[in-house]
Amino acid sequence: MKQFFGMSLCGELQEAVRGLDRPQFIMLLSNKDQFEAHVKELERIFPGVPSIGCIGMSYDTKIVEHGVGVIAFLNGVQAAANVLEQVSVMPVKYIERLKRDVQSVGASQNDTVCIDFCTGNDACVLTTINTVLKHKKISLVGGTGDAGKVSANGKVYEDAVVYGLVKNLSGKVKAYKENIYHRLENYQFIASRTEKANYVIGALNDRPAKQVYQDILKVSEQDITTQTFKNPFGKINGDDICIISIKEVKGDALTCFRQVNDSDVLVMLELGDYKAVVRQTIQQIQNDFQRISAVFSVNCLFRYLLFTQNNYMQEYLDDMSALGNHAGFVGYGEHYNNRFVNQSMTCVVFE
Repeated sequence: MKQFFGMSLCGELQEAVRGLDRPQFIMLLSNKDQFEAHVKELERIFPGVPSIGCIGMSYDTKIVEHGVGVIAFLNGVQAAANVLEQVSVMPVKYIERLKRDVQSVGASQNDTVCIDFCTGNDACVLTTINTVLKHKKISLVGGTGDAGKVSANGKVYEDAVVYGLVKNLSGKVKAYKENIYHRLENYQFIASRTEKANYVIGALNDRPAKQVYQDILKVSEQDITTQTFKNPFGKINGDDICIISIKEVKGDALTCFRQVNDSDVLVMLELGDYKAVVRQTIQQIQNDFQRISAVFSVNCLFRYLLFTQNNYMQEYLDDMSALGNHAGFVGYGEHYNNRFVNQSMTCVVFE
Protein backbone atom coordinates (compact mmCIF):
# COMPACT_ATOMS: atom_id res chain seq x y z
CA MET A 1 0.00 0.00 0.00
CA LYS A 2 0.95 3.65 -0.35
CA GLN A 3 0.21 6.79 1.64
CA PHE A 4 -0.38 10.14 -0.08
CA PHE A 5 -0.09 13.54 1.57
CA GLY A 6 -1.09 16.74 -0.17
CA MET A 7 -1.58 20.24 1.19
CA SER A 8 -2.54 23.78 0.32
CA LEU A 9 -1.56 26.56 2.69
CA CYS A 10 -4.22 28.81 1.15
CA GLY A 11 -7.00 26.24 1.39
CA GLU A 12 -7.26 25.20 -2.27
CA LEU A 13 -8.44 21.60 -2.18
CA GLN A 14 -7.62 21.02 -5.85
CA GLU A 15 -4.01 21.88 -5.07
CA ALA A 16 -3.97 19.52 -2.07
CA VAL A 17 -5.21 16.52 -4.10
CA ARG A 18 -3.02 17.16 -7.14
CA GLY A 19 -1.36 13.88 -8.10
CA LEU A 20 -3.75 11.71 -6.09
CA ASP A 21 -4.95 8.89 -8.33
CA ARG A 22 -7.51 6.22 -7.42
CA PRO A 23 -7.43 6.56 -3.62
CA GLN A 24 -9.05 3.80 -1.58
CA PHE A 25 -9.45 5.80 1.66
CA ILE A 26 -9.16 9.56 2.30
CA MET A 27 -8.74 11.73 5.41
CA LEU A 28 -9.51 15.45 5.12
CA LEU A 29 -7.94 17.93 7.58
CA SER A 30 -9.37 21.37 6.98
CA ASN A 31 -10.02 24.73 8.66
CA LYS A 32 -13.13 26.15 10.33
CA ASP A 33 -14.07 28.49 7.50
CA GLN A 34 -13.74 26.04 4.60
CA PHE A 35 -14.46 22.66 6.16
CA GLU A 36 -18.01 22.16 4.91
CA ALA A 37 -17.15 23.35 1.41
CA HIS A 38 -14.09 21.08 1.34
CA VAL A 39 -16.17 18.07 2.39
CA LYS A 40 -18.57 18.58 -0.51
CA GLU A 41 -15.78 19.25 -3.00
CA LEU A 42 -13.81 16.18 -1.93
CA GLU A 43 -16.85 13.97 -2.53
CA ARG A 44 -17.34 15.55 -5.93
CA ILE A 45 -13.71 14.90 -6.93
CA PHE A 46 -13.62 11.33 -5.56
CA PRO A 47 -17.25 10.14 -5.49
CA GLY A 48 -17.89 7.01 -3.49
CA VAL A 49 -14.39 6.74 -2.02
CA PRO A 50 -14.60 6.09 1.77
CA SER A 51 -13.56 9.28 3.55
CA ILE A 52 -13.52 10.91 6.97
CA GLY A 53 -12.58 14.43 7.96
CA CYS A 54 -12.25 16.95 10.76
CA ILE A 55 -10.98 20.44 11.49
CA GLY A 56 -7.34 20.55 12.49
CA MET A 57 -3.72 20.99 11.51
CA SER A 58 -1.97 18.34 9.40
CA TYR A 59 1.63 17.49 8.57
CA ASP A 60 4.16 15.33 6.80
CA THR A 61 7.62 16.92 6.72
CA LYS A 62 5.94 20.33 7.09
CA ILE A 63 2.95 21.43 9.14
CA VAL A 64 -0.22 22.95 7.71
CA GLU A 65 -1.50 25.28 10.41
CA HIS A 66 -4.32 26.68 8.29
CA GLY A 67 -5.35 25.77 4.75
CA VAL A 68 -6.08 22.13 4.04
CA GLY A 69 -4.30 18.76 4.13
CA VAL A 70 -5.30 15.46 2.57
CA ILE A 71 -4.00 12.04 3.63
CA ALA A 72 -4.96 9.07 1.47
CA PHE A 73 -4.23 5.37 1.26
CA LEU A 74 -4.05 3.58 -2.09
CA ASN A 75 -2.57 0.60 -3.91
CA GLY A 76 -3.53 -2.17 -1.54
CA VAL A 77 -6.08 -1.35 1.15
CA GLN A 78 -9.71 -2.22 1.66
CA ALA A 79 -11.66 0.38 3.61
CA ALA A 80 -15.07 1.41 4.90
CA ALA A 81 -16.02 4.77 6.43
CA ASN A 82 -19.05 5.57 8.56
CA VAL A 83 -20.41 7.54 11.52
CA LEU A 84 -21.83 6.95 14.99
CA GLU A 85 -24.16 9.83 15.84
CA GLN A 86 -25.46 11.33 19.10
CA VAL A 87 -22.18 10.60 20.89
CA SER A 88 -23.08 12.85 23.81
CA VAL A 89 -26.24 10.84 24.43
CA MET A 90 -26.25 7.32 22.96
CA PRO A 91 -23.56 6.36 20.42
CA VAL A 92 -24.37 2.68 20.95
CA LYS A 93 -27.65 3.30 19.08
CA TYR A 94 -25.62 3.21 15.83
CA ILE A 95 -23.23 0.38 16.67
CA GLU A 96 -24.70 -1.96 14.03
CA ARG A 97 -22.99 0.23 11.40
CA LEU A 98 -19.58 -0.61 12.83
CA LYS A 99 -20.45 -4.30 13.10
CA ARG A 100 -21.43 -4.38 9.42
CA ASP A 101 -18.28 -2.54 8.37
CA VAL A 102 -16.04 -4.93 10.31
CA GLN A 103 -17.64 -7.75 8.35
CA SER A 104 -17.52 -5.96 4.99
CA VAL A 105 -13.76 -5.33 5.05
CA GLY A 106 -12.93 -8.72 6.56
CA ALA A 107 -11.22 -6.99 9.49
CA SER A 108 -8.73 -8.95 11.57
CA GLN A 109 -6.18 -8.26 14.32
CA ASN A 110 -2.95 -8.30 12.33
CA ASP A 111 -3.90 -6.33 9.24
CA THR A 112 -6.71 -3.90 10.17
CA VAL A 113 -6.90 -0.61 12.06
CA CYS A 114 -9.79 1.68 12.97
CA ILE A 115 -9.00 5.41 12.55
CA ASP A 116 -11.48 7.82 14.14
CA PHE A 117 -12.17 11.54 14.38
CA CYS A 118 -14.47 12.63 17.21
CA THR A 119 -16.34 15.76 18.34
CA GLY A 120 -16.26 14.93 22.07
CA ASN A 121 -17.40 12.58 24.85
CA ASP A 122 -14.35 10.58 23.85
CA ALA A 123 -14.18 8.10 26.71
CA CYS A 124 -17.78 6.96 26.15
CA VAL A 125 -17.22 6.80 22.38
CA LEU A 126 -14.13 4.61 22.74
CA THR A 127 -15.86 2.28 25.19
CA THR A 128 -18.72 1.92 22.71
CA ILE A 129 -16.48 1.26 19.71
CA ASN A 130 -14.40 -1.19 21.71
CA THR A 131 -17.44 -3.41 22.31
CA VAL A 132 -17.09 -4.36 18.63
CA LEU A 133 -13.34 -4.11 18.01
CA LYS A 134 -12.29 -6.12 21.07
CA HIS A 135 -13.76 -9.35 19.72
CA LYS A 136 -11.29 -9.32 16.82
CA LYS A 137 -8.57 -7.43 18.76
CA ILE A 138 -8.55 -4.63 16.17
CA SER A 139 -6.42 -1.59 17.08
CA LEU A 140 -7.75 1.98 17.06
CA VAL A 141 -5.89 5.26 16.57
CA GLY A 142 -7.57 8.67 16.37
CA GLY A 143 -8.37 11.92 18.06
CA THR A 144 -10.66 14.88 18.62
CA GLY A 145 -11.03 17.58 15.99
CA ASP A 146 -11.83 21.26 16.45
CA ALA A 147 -15.13 23.17 16.32
CA GLY A 148 -17.41 20.19 16.99
CA LYS A 149 -17.69 19.04 13.37
CA VAL A 150 -16.56 15.90 11.55
CA SER A 151 -17.37 14.36 8.18
CA ALA A 152 -17.88 10.96 6.60
CA ASN A 153 -18.44 10.15 2.95
CA GLY A 154 -19.26 13.70 1.90
CA LYS A 155 -21.55 14.65 4.81
CA VAL A 156 -20.85 16.89 7.81
CA TYR A 157 -21.91 15.79 11.29
CA GLU A 158 -22.02 17.35 14.74
CA ASP A 159 -22.06 15.39 18.01
CA ALA A 160 -20.58 12.39 16.24
CA VAL A 161 -17.58 10.15 15.73
CA VAL A 162 -16.53 9.19 12.21
CA TYR A 163 -14.31 6.23 11.55
CA GLY A 164 -12.47 4.42 8.82
CA LEU A 165 -11.76 0.72 9.00
CA VAL A 166 -8.63 0.16 6.95
CA LYS A 167 -7.35 -3.30 6.03
CA ASN A 168 -3.80 -3.55 4.71
CA LEU A 169 -3.80 -6.09 1.88
CA SER A 170 0.01 -6.25 1.70
CA GLY A 171 1.10 -6.78 5.30
CA LYS A 172 0.53 -6.16 8.97
CA VAL A 173 -0.48 -3.06 10.93
CA LYS A 174 0.51 -2.09 14.45
CA ALA A 175 -0.52 0.78 16.73
CA TYR A 176 1.77 2.65 19.15
CA LYS A 177 1.42 5.26 21.91
CA GLU A 178 4.24 7.59 22.92
CA ASN A 179 4.53 9.18 26.36
CA ILE A 180 7.19 11.84 26.97
CA TYR A 181 6.36 12.18 30.69
CA HIS A 182 7.31 10.24 33.82
CA ARG A 183 6.32 10.38 37.48
CA LEU A 184 7.49 13.32 39.57
CA GLU A 185 8.88 11.90 42.79
CA ASN A 186 6.28 9.96 44.81
CA TYR A 187 3.35 12.35 44.61
CA GLN A 188 0.06 10.43 44.55
CA PHE A 189 -3.46 11.69 45.08
CA ILE A 190 -7.03 10.51 45.54
CA ALA A 191 -9.40 12.71 43.54
CA SER A 192 -12.65 13.93 45.08
CA ARG A 193 -15.32 16.60 44.61
CA THR A 194 -15.15 15.87 40.88
CA GLU A 195 -17.69 16.95 38.26
CA LYS A 196 -17.63 14.20 35.65
CA ALA A 197 -19.68 16.11 33.07
CA ASN A 198 -17.34 19.12 33.18
CA TYR A 199 -14.03 17.28 33.76
CA VAL A 200 -13.47 19.11 37.06
CA ILE A 201 -11.15 18.00 39.90
CA GLY A 202 -12.28 19.73 43.08
CA ALA A 203 -9.88 18.20 45.57
CA LEU A 204 -6.77 16.05 45.81
CA ASN A 205 -6.23 14.20 49.08
CA ASP A 206 -9.06 16.34 50.51
CA ARG A 207 -7.27 19.62 49.72
CA PRO A 208 -8.28 22.12 47.00
CA ALA A 209 -6.83 20.83 43.72
CA LYS A 210 -5.52 24.23 42.63
CA GLN A 211 -3.65 24.73 45.90
CA VAL A 212 -2.08 21.26 45.76
CA TYR A 213 -0.78 21.89 42.24
CA GLN A 214 0.58 25.33 43.15
CA ASP A 215 2.24 24.17 46.37
CA ILE A 216 4.13 21.33 44.66
CA LEU A 217 5.30 23.26 41.60
CA LYS A 218 5.61 26.77 43.10
CA VAL A 219 3.67 28.44 40.29
CA SER A 220 1.17 31.30 40.22
CA GLU A 221 -2.47 30.70 39.35
CA GLN A 222 -1.90 32.46 36.01
CA ASP A 223 0.85 30.00 35.08
CA ILE A 224 -1.05 26.77 35.80
CA THR A 225 -2.43 26.34 32.26
CA THR A 226 1.04 26.60 30.70
CA GLN A 227 2.79 24.64 33.47
CA THR A 228 0.66 21.64 32.46
CA PHE A 229 2.86 21.37 29.34
CA LYS A 230 5.65 20.30 31.70
CA ASN A 231 3.62 18.87 34.59
CA PRO A 232 0.29 17.26 33.73
CA PHE A 233 -1.46 14.77 35.97
CA GLY A 234 -1.43 11.07 35.27
CA LYS A 235 -4.16 8.51 35.95
CA ILE A 236 -2.96 5.02 36.80
CA ASN A 237 -4.52 2.50 34.42
CA GLY A 238 -3.10 -0.94 35.16
CA ASP A 239 0.54 -0.88 34.11
CA ASP A 240 0.02 2.28 32.09
CA ILE A 241 -0.46 5.95 32.99
CA CYS A 242 -2.95 8.10 31.05
CA ILE A 243 -1.94 11.75 30.83
CA ILE A 244 -4.48 14.34 31.99
CA SER A 245 -3.94 17.94 30.88
CA ILE A 246 -5.22 20.94 32.81
CA LYS A 247 -7.53 23.20 30.81
CA GLU A 248 -8.26 26.03 33.24
CA VAL A 249 -8.65 27.10 36.86
CA LYS A 250 -12.19 27.10 38.24
CA GLY A 251 -12.16 28.74 41.67
CA ASP A 252 -10.16 26.35 43.86
CA ALA A 253 -10.70 23.52 41.38
CA LEU A 254 -9.03 22.51 38.13
CA THR A 255 -10.86 21.77 34.88
CA CYS A 256 -9.12 19.16 32.73
CA PHE A 257 -9.31 17.88 29.16
CA ARG A 258 -10.15 14.38 30.36
CA GLN A 259 -12.70 13.05 32.82
CA VAL A 260 -11.62 12.30 36.37
CA ASN A 261 -13.89 10.48 38.82
CA ASP A 262 -14.10 10.45 42.61
CA SER A 263 -11.56 8.00 44.09
CA ASP A 264 -9.42 7.92 40.93
CA VAL A 265 -5.73 7.58 41.80
CA LEU A 266 -3.67 10.35 40.20
CA VAL A 267 0.06 11.06 40.12
CA MET A 268 2.07 14.13 39.19
CA LEU A 269 4.11 13.87 36.00
CA GLU A 270 7.08 15.79 34.66
CA LEU A 271 8.47 16.24 31.18
CA GLY A 272 11.29 13.89 30.30
CA ASP A 273 13.92 13.92 27.56
CA TYR A 274 11.39 14.07 24.72
CA LYS A 275 14.00 13.91 21.99
CA ALA A 276 15.34 10.66 23.42
CA VAL A 277 11.80 9.26 23.74
CA VAL A 278 11.08 10.05 20.08
CA ARG A 279 14.30 8.31 19.06
CA GLN A 280 13.27 5.28 21.11
CA THR A 281 9.86 5.18 19.42
CA ILE A 282 11.43 5.35 15.97
CA GLN A 283 13.88 2.59 16.89
CA GLN A 284 11.08 0.40 18.26
CA ILE A 285 9.07 0.76 15.05
CA GLN A 286 12.14 -0.01 12.93
CA ASN A 287 12.77 -3.11 15.04
CA ASP A 288 9.17 -4.26 14.55
CA PHE A 289 9.04 -3.68 10.77
CA GLN A 290 11.56 -4.68 8.13
CA ARG A 291 9.70 -2.58 5.60
CA ILE A 292 7.29 0.29 6.21
CA SER A 293 4.72 1.50 3.70
CA ALA A 294 3.19 4.27 5.80
CA VAL A 295 2.93 5.81 9.25
CA PHE A 296 -0.17 7.80 10.27
CA SER A 297 0.06 9.65 13.59
CA VAL A 298 -1.98 11.90 15.86
CA ASN A 299 -0.09 14.45 17.94
CA CYS A 300 -1.69 16.38 20.78
CA LEU A 301 -2.06 20.16 20.41
CA PHE A 302 -0.11 20.57 23.65
CA ARG A 303 2.79 18.54 22.23
CA TYR A 304 2.71 20.74 19.14
CA LEU A 305 2.82 23.88 21.32
CA LEU A 306 5.59 22.45 23.52
CA PHE A 307 7.69 21.38 20.55
CA THR A 308 7.12 24.71 18.79
CA GLN A 309 8.09 26.73 21.87
CA ASN A 310 11.29 24.70 22.11
CA ASN A 311 12.06 25.02 18.37
CA TYR A 312 11.77 21.24 17.98
CA MET A 313 8.67 20.79 15.80
CA GLN A 314 10.48 20.80 12.47
CA GLU A 315 13.24 18.58 13.84
CA TYR A 316 10.55 16.20 15.12
CA LEU A 317 8.92 15.93 11.69
CA ASP A 318 12.34 15.41 10.09
CA ASP A 319 13.15 12.66 12.62
CA MET A 320 9.83 10.89 12.01
CA SER A 321 10.37 11.05 8.25
CA ALA A 322 13.23 8.58 8.76
CA LEU A 323 10.51 5.93 9.05
CA GLY A 324 9.47 6.62 5.46
CA ASN A 325 6.09 8.02 4.52
CA HIS A 326 4.86 9.74 7.71
CA ALA A 327 1.81 12.00 7.92
CA GLY A 328 -0.79 12.92 10.51
CA PHE A 329 -2.80 15.59 12.27
CA VAL A 330 -2.83 17.63 15.48
CA GLY A 331 -5.71 16.67 17.77
CA TYR A 332 -7.32 17.94 20.96
CA GLY A 333 -7.14 14.51 22.57
CA GLU A 334 -5.67 11.24 21.38
CA HIS A 335 -7.26 7.81 21.07
CA TYR A 336 -5.36 4.57 21.52
CA ASN A 337 -7.45 1.41 21.43
CA ASN A 338 -10.05 1.96 24.18
CA ARG A 339 -8.13 4.78 25.90
CA PHE A 340 -8.60 8.54 25.71
CA VAL A 341 -5.31 10.28 26.53
CA ASN A 342 -3.85 13.81 26.52
CA GLN A 343 -0.44 15.22 25.60
CA SER A 344 0.49 12.03 23.77
CA MET A 345 1.26 10.75 20.29
CA THR A 346 -0.53 7.73 18.87
CA CYS A 347 0.22 6.21 15.50
CA VAL A 348 -0.41 3.23 13.25
CA VAL A 349 2.31 1.69 11.11
CA PHE A 350 1.53 -0.18 7.88
CA GLU A 351 3.88 -2.82 6.51
